Amino acid sequence: MTRSYYGQPVLKAPVWKWYVPAYFFAGGVAAGTTLLATGARLTGDRRLARRCRFAATAATVVSTALLIKDLGRPARFLNMLRVAKPTSPMSVGSWVLAGFGGATTVATAAHVVPLPRPVVDAAEAAAAGLAPVLATYTAVLIADTAVPAWHGARRELPFVFAGGALASSGGVALLCGGDAPARRAALSGAALELGAAGAMHRRLGAPRSRLAKFAIVATASGGALSLRPATRVPAGIMLLAGAAAHRFAVFHAGVESARDPSATIDPQRRRLQKPPH
Repeated sequence: MTRSYYGQPVLKAPVWKWYVPAYFFAGGVAAGTTLLATGARLTGDRRLARRCRFAATAATVVSTALLIKDLGRPARFLNMLRVAKPTSPMSVGSWVLAGFGGATTVATAAHVVPLPRPVVDAAEAAAAGLAPVLATYTAVLIADTAVPAWHGARRELPFVFAGGALASSGGVALLCGGDAPARRAALSGAALELGAAGAMHRRLGAPRSRLAKFAIVATASGGALSLRPATRVPAGIMLLAGAAAHRFAVFHAGVESARDPSATIDPQRRRLQKPPH
């Protein structure tokens, strides 16, 4: 067993609380439902588009509130917008969240009050364009750290988060009465999330926690239940639970790996022992 100096952790474990993985999840829901709303409007399903827009706005409000909770006070979020630094995932994410929130609010407001069509079209296009970045930048944010479990999973994490965003948005759409588009989003998102998570665990060789196992079962069950209209509601609930559980499982895996000296030292030793090409 690898030991460190006096048995102390090599890294300081992240001090983030539960609202950080909850923020990851809410941002994914906001991004996914925005893309679904855009697709629904383009195909003429105004009912689903309207419901997904309101769901996206609600998720954006929750996401912003969770981020501010982590920062401590609203002024700190505003201070992050004073500088735009493309090389910083945190800076990029702050600007994306601000722009996405404004665009989504305008697109949703158009369902309540009359707005000029060009303004609405521009807002919808901006929200749809920023949605994929919002869904995945948090994966880049945590992978761009020294935390072993997060940095080691940098190849697959964006796909896990993207799949979770799509699957959870399909779950929301199913709960809102969506039919074929909701099922397609649920199934494709669940397949991407499960495939990327499986590849991540196989490559890293790390055992799955109970939370990760629950996430797999919930996501797979939600995808299967989405095939039947009669089980739309339980499918939506399971898909949302699976996406949320995956975010929390990734978060806790990172915290535990930072506390384990072997998680930091052993990969470095293996790289040093690897023969040169």
